[in-house]
Amino acid sequence: MASESSFDVVSRVDPQELDNALNQARKEIAGRFDFKHSIASIENDDKTITVLADDEMKLRNVIDIIQSKAVKRGIDLKSFDTTKAPEAASGSSLRQKIAIRAGIPKDKSKPIIEAIKAAKLKVQAQYQDEQIRVSGKSKDDLQKVQVLLKGLDLELPLQFTNYR
Repeated sequence: MASESSFDVVSRVDPQELDNALNQARKEIAGRFDFKHSIASIENDDKTITVLADDEMKLRNVIDIIQSKAVKRGIDLKSFDTTKAPEAASGSSLRQKIAIRAGIPKDKSKPIIEAIKAAKLKVQAQYQDEQIRVSGKSKDDLQKVQVLLKGLDLELPLQFTNYR
């Protein structure tokens, strides 16, 4: 009898790669002429990147630099939630908080699981601990699920881990 195979669908950012990208962005800003004598900083913790800049244009530039460094380090831009509006900070400067998306929220898992079920493959998908475990007897079916999920237009970046 064929043994059961499985993999996990996750959404996460490699913290080391994120750290590297932010450090590269900080270095670039420190060396750029258009940022001389201006406020431009990038702070971060596990869940948020906080950008501080003189004005809206500089804020945009800093965010663009962060995004370009992130892409070069293999971080999907869908990992960053930039929907929060910038807020006023000290003086005339602006602060923007960018949430780092990690984990698949329960409400976002439903369309993923429905898409897997709609594909009518012999696999099971279940949601647990902010990830989705997909299991089945056929490795071909599991690979078809991965192709299917890569083709979906979701607002979360998905990775596949623990392939057994």
